[in-house]
Amino acid sequence: MSEPAYNIRHFAALAATVRHGSVTRGARAVNLTQPALTQAIARLESDLGCALFERGASGMTPTEPARLLAPRAEAAIAHVGSPRVTGTQVRAFLALARAGSYAGAAEATGLSAASLHRAVADLAVALGQRLVDKRGRSILLTPQGERRARGFGLAMAELRSGLAEVAAWQGKAAGRIVVGAMPLSRARWLPETILRFQGLHPGVAIAVVEGSHAELAGPLRDGEIDLMLGALREAALLEDLHQEPVFEDRPQLVMRAGHPLLAEARPMGPQLAGFAWILPARDTPLRQYWEAMMRAAGAEPPMVGIECGSVLTVRQLLLGSDALTLLSPAQLAVELEAGVLATLPTPAPVLRRIGITTREGWRPTAPQAVFVDLLRDVASTGFA
Repeated sequence: MSEPAYNIRHFAALAATVRHGSVTRGARAVNLTQPALTQAIARLESDLGCALFERGASGMTPTEPARLLAPRAEAAIAHVGSPRVTGTQVRAFLALARAGSYAGAAEATGLSAASLHRAVADLAVALGQRLVDKRGRSILLTPQGERRARGFGLAMAELRSGLAEVAAWQGKAAGRIVVGAMPLSRARWLPETILRFQGLHPGVAIAVVEGSHAELAGPLRDGEIDLMLGALREAALLEDLHQEPVFEDRPQLVMRAGHPLLAEARPMGPQLAGFAWILPARDTPLRQYWEAMMRAAGAEPPMVGIECGSVLTVRQLLLGSDALTLLSPAQLAVELEAGVLATLPTPAPVLRRIGITTREGWRPTAPQAVFVDLLRDVASTGFA
């Protein structure tokens, strides 16, 4: 999704005027003339379709939309980190960072590659930093570029939230929630939550981005997604993210119907080690739980012949072989009910915590807060 070219200076003018309570002091704080600041606020009011201040002899009194928007604007400006950066430069650099090439960024934004080159070059000069290195037709962000891209992404997330809050105050259906969904959350928990949420907020768009923890954690940190659902990680590894456990999942052994192992009520480690296994990558919690289960059941974990995190692919592989996997029954409910797959209890307990991961300090909009509350409610009523 390409970002709009928000006028950073207009939001800075708003935040400064709310903070200082007068045009004079606000203009001084952001290095604008009083006419320029007044014009910036007027343009913002025109764009939003509402008054942001009540003008009087005692100064500029912020209206409710201004009070909603100002904290978001303050946070966005802090993430941008420089008063010399323009909205056009932010849009161009984010598009380049996400696309990985000027051609891809041009396609995403509709701008010419020459315009993008110029905006990114001007941004590098304004910041006094080298932001990208060319690698043939693609680009790599420098360490400074990576930090700037993350800051700009978080700034845009704050402005989107602020504008959605103003639109909600105006009675307009607005806003968007972007959910990063790891495999287990897609089975019942997230779909049921979305259905209930749409009944309450039909005008708020929901976008679901599927992926593994490794694929989703970066976009979450960058402000591209709002929250991530799935198996939780060790808290020490995620100091910039907040994890909330919501329910516990007990994976089981899964295999095709008619599998020879089904003759055993509770097979032990040496029996399990004799079959091929299909499991996700080594750094995932489920793989680590499997290794601990095998050792607790009296066998060293055998080689995993197929590493795969796609439930659809795993299902087909199970149906056509005697391979085994470890999964939550909720992820294969249709196949289990149809009798084409079967489960057995694990020989040693396997328990994983499933929950909601957000950025530390994330301030949800009202609809986002409702969505999170619904996630808790749906899990508590057994839909997880």
